[in-house]
Amino acid sequence: MRLHTLHLQAFGPFADRHTVDFDSLSLDGLFLLHGDTGAGKSTVFAAICFALYGKPPGDRNQRLRSDHAPADLLTEVTLEVTLAGKRLRIRRVPAQHRPKKYGEGTTLQKAETHLSEWAQETGAPGRWEPVSKSHQEAADEIELLLGMSRLQFCQVVLLPQNEFTKFLRADALDRKDLLGRLFGTGRFASIEEWLASRKTTVAKTRDEARADVLRLAERIQQAAGDDLDPSRSAPQADDPTTLTEPARTWATALHTAAAEHEHKTAAAAENAHRELTAFRDQERAVRELADRQGTHRTARQGLDLLDEQADQHNAQTQWRQHALTAQKLAPLLHAAATAATQHTLAQDDESTARALLLPEYRAFDAQQLTDTGQRLRADIGALRALLPDEATFQQQVADLQKLDTERRQLQDDLNDAEAWLGDAPARRIDLLTRLETARIAQEEARELSTDLTALTARLEAAGHRDSCEMEVRGTEVSLDKARSDTDEAGRTFLDIRRRRTDGMAAELAGQLTDGEPCPVCGSPTHPAPAAPHFDQPTAADEQAAEDHYTRAQEHQKTIEETLRQLAEQAATARGQAGGDMPVADLAADHESLKNRLNDALARACDTGVADEQLQALERESTERDRTRTDTATRLAAANTAYDSLDTQRHDLDQRLAAARADAPTLTDRITQLTQAADTLETVAAGATATTRTGKEHHQAHDRATEAAHAAGFDSLDTATQALLPDDELHALEDEITQWQQQRAVLTVRLEEPDLQAAAAQPPADIEEATAQLDAATSRHTRAAALAGRAADRTRALADLNTQLDAHIQRLQPLEHAYRTVDHLHGLLNGTSPSNQLRMQLEAYVLAARLEDVVAAANTRLLRMSDHRYTLAHSDARAARGARSGLGLKILDAWTGQERDTDTLSGGESFFASLALALGLADIVTAESGGRALDTLFIDEGFGTLDEDTLHQVLDVLDSLRAHDRTVGVISHVPELRRRITHRLHVRKDPSGSTFAHLTAAAE
Repeated sequence: MRLHTLHLQAFGPFADRHTVDFDSLSLDGLFLLHGDTGAGKSTVFAAICFALYGKPPGDRNQRLRSDHAPADLLTEVTLEVTLAGKRLRIRRVPAQHRPKKYGEGTTLQKAETHLSEWAQETGAPGRWEPVSKSHQEAADEIELLLGMSRLQFCQVVLLPQNEFTKFLRADALDRKDLLGRLFGTGRFASIEEWLASRKTTVAKTRDEARADVLRLAERIQQAAGDDLDPSRSAPQADDPTTLTEPARTWATALHTAAAEHEHKTAAAAENAHRELTAFRDQERAVRELADRQGTHRTARQGLDLLDEQADQHNAQTQWRQHALTAQKLAPLLHAAATAATQHTLAQDDESTARALLLPEYRAFDAQQLTDTGQRLRADIGALRALLPDEATFQQQVADLQKLDTERRQLQDDLNDAEAWLGDAPARRIDLLTRLETARIAQEEARELSTDLTALTARLEAAGHRDSCEMEVRGTEVSLDKARSDTDEAGRTFLDIRRRRTDGMAAELAGQLTDGEPCPVCGSPTHPAPAAPHFDQPTAADEQAAEDHYTRAQEHQKTIEETLRQLAEQAATARGQAGGDMPVADLAADHESLKNRLNDALARACDTGVADEQLQALERESTERDRTRTDTATRLAAANTAYDSLDTQRHDLDQRLAAARADAPTLTDRITQLTQAADTLETVAAGATATTRTGKEHHQAHDRATEAAHAAGFDSLDTATQALLPDDELHALEDEITQWQQQRAVLTVRLEEPDLQAAAAQPPADIEEATAQLDAATSRHTRAAALAGRAADRTRALADLNTQLDAHIQRLQPLEHAYRTVDHLHGLLNGTSPSNQLRMQLEAYVLAARLEDVVAAANTRLLRMSDHRYTLAHSDARAARGARSGLGLKILDAWTGQERDTDTLSGGESFFASLALALGLADIVTAESGGRALDTLFIDEGFGTLDEDTLHQVLDVLDSLRAHDRTVGVISHVPELRRRITHRLHVRKDPSGSTFAHLTAAAE
C-alpha cells in the first residue's frame, strides 16, 4: 500500500478543504507529523482509515463533521492510493445534515462512496474510470486488495506505542485477545466452545439416559414386589457403574425368580380348578332333583286349586249362555232404550225453554206460542224503520257538545286577549326604563376600559421595575466581589513577576548544557550557575497569573456593563410605572377597577335584550288586538248555531222516547223483542218434539217386551241385565277355556314318570351343595388370582427387562462419548492434568505466531538496545493456576538473566514495544498474503528516549525506508524536527486547524 494524496473537507478539526501530498512527504522515505496537542495530527490517520474502510479507527463514536465548517460545505474525504498494483481514488461522504436547497431547515445527506481506478492505455492519456458506488462492493474490493481487516490495519499500519507497551506488559489472557483479533484465530476458540457445548449436550443426553435406566429400575422394583427382595443389588443413582451390566444382571435375576414363582402358582391353580369342577357337577345334580320335586309339588297344588273352583266354573258357564241369548235381542233392547232417552231429553229441553218465557206465556200451547212470536216479529220491523232518526239524534247531541266547547274556547281566548292588552302599557314603560339604564352603563364601561388598560401597563412596569432593582442589588454584590478578585489577581501577578525577575539568573542557569555556550556570556564552561529558590516561579507561572488577572478584569467589566443595563431598565420601568408606588397598591386598584368594569359590562349587556323585548311587545300588541276582534265575531256566530240545533234535538227526542218504551235505545228495544220472539219459537219447537218422542217411546217398549217374553226372560229389565258387552263376554269365555286347559295340563304333568320318581326320593339339600361349591370356588379364585398376578409380574418384568436392555445399550456409548469429549475438552481448554502447561488450543496456536513475532522484533530490538536486550517467548506454567503459553520475558545480555518486561524503564519499554510492534506488523503482513505495506505510521513515545537511544531507534526507522517503506512519525520531540527533513506541521486555530508542508531547506 502506497499513499499519494489525501483531500479533507470539513473533517474533524479541519474546517475548509485541505490536501496532504504524501508523494512529496515521502521523498526521503521518512516524514514527521507534529503540532500542538489537539491540533489534529491523529485525524490524518483517521481520515485515511475512514477513506479505506468507511469508519474511523477504534470502536468509539467519533464525530466526523467539523464544528468550524460552514453549513453549506459537505464533510468528505478523498484518498488516492496504490493497492496491489492498482491506483485507486476513494471518495467518501458520511451521513450528515445539510441546509435545504429550498426553504429553511436542514435535510439528511445520505452517506456516499465513489471508487474509481486510474486507467492508462498505450498512446492515450490516463483517466479515472468509475468502479462502484456501492458501499459493500467498494469495501469488499478494498479489503481484498489490502488483505487485512480494519482492526489489523489500525494495529499494523498505525503503530500505537501506548497500546503496545500494554501488550508488552500484559498477562497471557489480554495478550491472547489482541493476537487472536490480529491473526484471526477465533476458529480455534470456536473449537473449544464447540467442545464445551458438545460436552454439555452429551452430558445432558447421558444424564437423561441414566435417568431413564433409574426410572426403569424403580418400575422393576415396584413390579417385582417385596417377596422377591428387589432392593438387593439394585442400581444406585450415586454409583453410575451399576447402571449398565450390573443393572442388566440384577433385572435378569428378578425375572428368573418371578418365572419360578409363576410355575408354582399355576400348578396350585390347576388343582383348584379340578376340585371346583367336581363340586360344580354335584351341585348341578342336586339342583335338578330339587327342580323336579318342586315341579311335582307345584302341579299337585295347582290341580287341587282348580278342583276347588269347579262350582264357580259351572256358574260362569250358565252366565255365558244367558248373555248369548240376550245378545240376540240386543237391537230391540237398544231401540227401546234409545227412544226412552230421546223422550226424556225432549221433555228436559221443553222445561228449560219454558223457564225463559214471561209469566204470561208459560201456559201457552205450541200453536199459541207460534202466533205470539209472529206478532213480535212485526213490531221489530216497525222499530228498525226508526233507527236512522236515532242516529240523527246522536249526531245532534255530538254537534251541540262540539259547539259548546268551541264557545267556551272562544270566550277564553277573548278574555286572554283583553287581559294581555290591559297589561301591555305597564310592560312597555318597564322595557323603556331598562333600555335607558343599559345605555348609560355602556358609556361607563368605555371609560373604565380605558382606565384599566393604562393601569395594567403601570402594574406590569412596576413588576419589571422591582425585578430590575432586585437584580441591580445582586449585581452590585457581584461587582464588589469581582473588584476584590481583580485587585487580588493584580497583586498576585505583580508579586510573581517580581519574584521571577529576581530569580531570572537561576532560570537561565537551568537551560545551560555542558559544552554549550552560555546565551549571556558565551562561555562554554559554567563553574557556578545560579541555583533556583524552592518557590522560584517559572514563565508558565507568570503567564498563568497574567491570564488570571486579565480574565478577572474582563469579568469585572462584564458585570459593570450588566449593572449599567439593569439600572437603565429599572429607570425606564419606574417612569412607565408612574413612580415608586408599590405593586400591591397598584394591584389592589387594578382589581377594584376591573370589578367596576365587569359590573358595568354586565349592566350594559341588557341593551340588546331590552330592545328586542320592546320590539316584540309592539308586534304582539298588534297581533293581540286583531285576535280580540276576530274572536268576538266567531263567538256570536257559534251562539246562534247552538240555539237552533238544540230546538231540533228536543223535538226528535220526544218521538224516539215513545218508541223505546223502557229500553235505553231503539237498538236495545229491538234486541229485547228479538230475544222474546226467539224464545217463543224455541219453546213451541220443544213442545212439538216432546209429543213426537212420546209416541215413539211407547211403540219401541212394546216390541222389546214381547220379544223378551218369547226368549224366556221374565221381563224387559231381566233381558237387559243379561246382556253383556263384547269385551266382557270374550273375557268370560277366555276364563272358562283357561280353567279347562290348565286342569288338562296339570293332569298330564302329574302322570310323567321322572316327576313321580323324583317325588318318591328324599327332599334335595341345595344349601349343603351350594355351600360346598362356594368354598371350592373361593379356593379356585384365590389360586387363579395368585397365578394371574405371578404371570402378569413375569410378563411385566420381561417387558421392563427388554426396555432396560434398550436403555442400557443407549447409555453405554453415551458414557464412552462423554468420557472422550470431557478428556478432549479438558486437554484443549488447559484444565486436564495431561495439559501440564494449562495452555488452551488458541493460545497454543498463537504461541507459534508469538515466537515468529519475537524473532522479527529481536532483529530491531538488538540494534535499538545496542545488543543488550532480546525478547523471549515463555510457555512456562503461570502461578496460582493462571493461563500460560503466551508469556514474554526480556533477556538482558549484560547480566545473562531473564526478567519480566515490566522491569524495563520508560525509554526501554518504548523501544522494546516499538520493536515488538514492527515485528508484529511484519508477521501480520505475511499472514495477510504477503502484500507489501509501503507506508507505516508511528504515534508518539519518542520523548522517553535519551539521545543515543533516540539515534539508534531512528537508525532502525531509516532501515525501514531502506526496504522501500515510507515511515510517518507523529511526535512532539524537537530532535526529530532536526533529524527528519520533510515535515507536516498541523496548526490549530479558533477557526479550525490547517496543514503546512515544511522542509529543512524551506526553513
